[in-house]
Amino acid sequence: MTNTEPAPPRAPEPYPPAYGQSPFPAAPKTNTLAIISLVSAFFVSLAAVITGHLALGQIRRTHEGGRGLAITGLVLGYVGIAATTLALVIALVVTATVIPLIAAAVNGAVGDQPWSSSTSEPQADEANGDASQEALPTGTVGAAHFDDGYLSVGTGAALVDVYFDPMCPYCRQFEETNGGELAALASDGTITLRLHSLTFLDRVSQGTSYSTRASAALTCQATLNPENLLAYQAALFANQPAENTVGLGDPELAALVDNPVDIDDCLAAGEYQAWSRANTEQALNGVIADAEITRIRGTPTVLVNGRVYDGGLTDPAEFLDFLSSNSVG
Repeated sequence: MTNTEPAPPRAPEPYPPAYGQSPFPAAPKTNTLAIISLVSAFFVSLAAVITGHLALGQIRRTHEGGRGLAITGLVLGYVGIAATTLALVIALVVTATVIPLIAAAVNGAVGDQPWSSSTSEPQADEANGDASQEALPTGTVGAAHFDDGYLSVGTGAALVDVYFDPMCPYCRQFEETNGGELAALASDGTITLRLHSLTFLDRVSQGTSYSTRASAALTCQATLNPENLLAYQAALFANQPAENTVGLGDPELAALVDNPVDIDDCLAAGEYQAWSRANTEQALNGVIADAEITRIRGTPTVLVNGRVYDGGLTDPAEFLDFLSSNSVG
């Protein structure tokens, strides 16, 4: 039986692809420098930044892939550089502040004198020369009490001991603030002022041993011109050289004040240098008689009848109040 219904239409066959043509568009090649930038970001931040910028330039010209990789490498590279810079800054701050404080604490130089600086903090093992091997003067000559280790002005019942170094800037502050009043109290018989000139800051005078020479000059003055001792001390501080300089020469030290007797020969002979160094060793190692401290840990150190003044260096009222309240030993 013949089928009179038309046959259903056949589906069109797909056209075969053209010869040599891929059925899908080819993905663009990934830029090599973009890959290097991303990888470098985890190891060398600067390399990641450099290669990242180069990669973006090439991608704009060649239309290669990898823009996202290059940008990621750049971001990570800049973050790494910033982190490294911050770490270096922190390390420098720690080196400049924390480490010196730790070193000072280990050396026992922090705690007793809140006003001391690193340069005004002596160390107990600092020995300025071999003073113990030299013959030292004895007895009392003028205002120099060699056996007791100080220079003395006045005869008052209250004992005021001032330990200082001629090159110590904080000692200068104390002298400028309170030196005149102490001189007046010594002159009117209220106090006995005892000066202890130390030499440990020789280390900041570029090899000229300025502290030792200035201390010896003060002692020359005490023996030859005792009436001008405090005037000479004031002149030493008024002409104090900066730390890490050579300081004054001997002729300049001799010419600081007008004296009845010249101290040039005394200075030229190096007299009292060994005695000044020996006093420094004694002060740094102790024991300090009749005092509430055993040794000197910083300058200036001021004792009133053995009690340590720990107030401000530039407040004369505070110091006079301390002096008055401790005048009865």
